Amino acid sequence: MDKNTITGFILIAAVLIGFSWWNKPSEEQMAQMRQQDSLQEVARKKAEETKKAAQLAATEKKAQKLAQAQQDTAALFHSALSGSAQPVVLKNNKLELTLSTKGGTVTKAIIRGYKDQKGNPDVVLFDEKEQQLKFMLSGKEQNIITSDLFFTPSNVTDSTVTMTAVAAPGQELAIDYRLGPDYLLHMSLHAKGMSGLFPPTTNEMDIQWDEKCRQQERGYSFENRYAAITYHHADGGTDKLNDQKDQTDVEIDEVIDWVCFKTQFFSAVMIAKDDFQKNAKMTSLLQEKGTGYLKDYSAKLKTAFDPTGQKASEFEFYYGPNDFRTLNRIEDQSTFGKDLQLERLVYLGWWIIRPINRWFTLYIFDWLTSFGFNMGIVLILITLLLKAITFPLVKKSYMSSAKMRVLKPKLDEATKQYDKPEDQMQKQQAMMAEYSKYGVSPLSGCLPMLIQMPIWMALFFFVPNAIQLRGEKFLWMDDLSTYDPIIEWGKEIWGIGDHLSLTCILFCVANLLYSYMSMRQQKDQMVGQQAEQMKVMQYMMYLMPLMFFFIFNEYSSGLNFYYFVSLFFSAAIMWTLRKTTNDEKLLAILERKYQENKNNPKKKGGMAARIEQMQKQTEELRRLRMEQEKMKKNK
Repeated sequence: MDKNTITGFILIAAVLIGFSWWNKPSEEQMAQMRQQDSLQEVARKKAEETKKAAQLAATEKKAQKLAQAQQDTAALFHSALSGSAQPVVLKNNKLELTLSTKGGTVTKAIIRGYKDQKGNPDVVLFDEKEQQLKFMLSGKEQNIITSDLFFTPSNVTDSTVTMTAVAAPGQELAIDYRLGPDYLLHMSLHAKGMSGLFPPTTNEMDIQWDEKCRQQERGYSFENRYAAITYHHADGGTDKLNDQKDQTDVEIDEVIDWVCFKTQFFSAVMIAKDDFQKNAKMTSLLQEKGTGYLKDYSAKLKTAFDPTGQKASEFEFYYGPNDFRTLNRIEDQSTFGKDLQLERLVYLGWWIIRPINRWFTLYIFDWLTSFGFNMGIVLILITLLLKAITFPLVKKSYMSSAKMRVLKPKLDEATKQYDKPEDQMQKQQAMMAEYSKYGVSPLSGCLPMLIQMPIWMALFFFVPNAIQLRGEKFLWMDDLSTYDPIIEWGKEIWGIGDHLSLTCILFCVANLLYSYMSMRQQKDQMVGQQAEQMKVMQYMMYLMPLMFFFIFNEYSSGLNFYYFVSLFFSAAIMWTLRKTTNDEKLLAILERKYQENKNNPKKKGGMAARIEQMQKQTEELRRLRMEQEKMKKNK
């Protein structure tokens, strides 16, 4: 920094200091400023004090209003706000329900005749710690919540009870219960002398229903697939919340008439005579494995309520097994006259599969169980019956493959000149022409197998939902409704779980054997590059059993056993047909067919005629294309 620069900085500083001193306010001006700041501070403090006073007044007013409401509530339900919870038991041969005088609702449900995981003779669907149900009524000055009230029981028998909460002389809230002969509980809630407590427009009430859903079966993951909040649309049809992820306050934008907290084999259903209004909210939260629970359910509902007491709010509750016939019978016992479709709680498959299970599998299953057979024997007999019914289709499919196998040398000879990649179209045409000569249709072997697929899939949906398999022992399997571990290690491994299921291993081995036999049969009829392509498909087919293992290791032993038996008999049928088929005689039959077609061209029909017609059309198009190309070259 040179001398001139330093001099410049000193002069600038001097100018700034001098300007500040010249603009400094006088003592009189400073006094006025201090006085003005004091006035602003006083105003600010006064505004703060006013705001605090207003807030305090609002708080005091709210507290006074709350205190007054509490006094009104105490005055209104003086005898119903205090007491001790006492149990009241309703029971029959199939169901035992415990109601509490605190809240006046069911707090425990025991389903008789079904063993639990520990071997106890009955299943506890829920207890007072796991389910809460409350009805909420919006009054002029206060909300009435039934869970806060103590009810007085009267008219107590094994099947009936009346719960009454007295608000004031001549004013009461009463709940009547009547237990039917099976699993249906009828309930009616009505007010008496309380219309003045509600606004004139009141015509509904709120319902809050919560349940922590117990794990009832051994397989947590498998049971969780079938545990979901399910509901029924008032105009028909059922739906459910997603059973594989958490869902919170899902709004249902349609009128519904029942809601079900469902596990794999048992359900708690709440049915409203006057329906549940639109915009019901439902929540389903997955629970951790090992906690003893599957999901945390919640439903927020609205339904009709008459404050005058002239009409009761009526409900029916089903606490029982997910058994198709039982649910049909229970619906007949309902007094609401609705088509409830409760049997939909037993899932019978997609729309194309359901009729098979509904009108065939169910009747066959009922017929076989009526003889008192063990459920394992029933599964074997169902398999044999289905194999007998589908045997004509299986035989037709096999014979189609056998015809293609014995014609393979002729196909090789007819297509040997088409060995280049660009000749594949001509090769296919030559093959189809050869099949046409002998009246063989390659598709005739596929269609019968496709027809069998719905039957095979039907049992996939039916067996896991058949409560009759629950707790049934067969051979080494302790329970056909859950997996049968040969080894367990108590720690989750991704893709496998915490065990190895023996029936799953047997199913996969049988699948591998059947795949090997099927691939070998198809390989015998492949020509040229088809045989090479078959090798790639062969590896894929062998990987299928491994994929099935990771899928079915958690599935029930009954389902795996059915598939094992089914594949075993399928392999046995294929082996028998192969051993009893004389290739020379079959070829001779085809030769005679060829001569008949050759001598009488008009006799050709069906697939063979269509193939021949298509071949002629292809050849004609090819000829025209070649002529066009030749004309272009000449030009």
